[in-house]
Amino acid sequence: MAEPTRRRGRPRKELPDAPGTVQALDRALDLLDLLAARPGLTLSQVAEEAGQPASTVHRVLHTLAARGMAESDPATQAWTIGPQAFRLGTAFMRRSGIVERARPILRTLMEHTGETANLGILQGDAVLFLSQVETTETIRAFFPPGTRSALHASGIGKALLAFGRPETLRTLLARGPLARFTDTTLTDPQALEADLARIRHRGFSFDDEERTRGMRCIAAPVFDLSGEAIAGLSVSGPTNRIAPEHVKTLGAVVAAAATSLSDAMGGPTP
Repeated sequence: MAEPTRRRGRPRKELPDAPGTVQALDRALDLLDLLAARPGLTLSQVAEEAGQPASTVHRVLHTLAARGMAESDPATQAWTIGPQAFRLGTAFMRRSGIVERARPILRTLMEHTGETANLGILQGDAVLFLSQVETTETIRAFFPPGTRSALHASGIGKALLAFGRPETLRTLLARGPLARFTDTTLTDPQALEADLARIRHRGFSFDDEERTRGMRCIAAPVFDLSGEAIAGLSVSGPTNRIAPEHVKTLGAVVAAAATSLSDAMGGPTP
């Protein structure tokens, strides 16, 4: 089945700005979102993708550049996220200490499985990847910090849906049809709910080429002191290395690593 055509740019808002918001700031943050997702665009391309006048985009980008939030290459005129945005992002990741605590566990998980190990958290209707330890294999999965992935079509996302607050799933389903990325993406609500029940039973999730053809992912939840699923650990790699017969064994390894991180965060096990 062919993948859907990607819509250009960020969808325009269908509702008016919420009371108390600053429209100019909201538009500036739209541009930062765009640069994070599509680095290397020229000013005219940014304007086209964002659906904003080039004169407005010019002023906003240069204001962001003055604060180190964006920067452009003098030779190519291509715009990217600036170093100050990275510093703000790292401040967010430091707030719970989970990234530092997860790092040695991710390293051990990668060494044990031979596959790339990932740490992600829930952010709105997506998974936000915070940290990764890459495998040394030539063919590998790559989710750099800051990457977002759909909840219903990722290992960590499904682990968080299965063990997280029920309203997260209800809100996701209420937004409308689930996006289809491959022919194995779970877009039917009943099929997704059945898969989440299986995940709760066995303690880990399995993304079987549901986001990217040729790639599989196994994930398990991480709990904090209150027993809330605050993050997920996963291993991801190509289908020729993560074969169906390896899922149960790898799942136990990933679940054990997630339990270790839960212990480090003061949380209970599933």
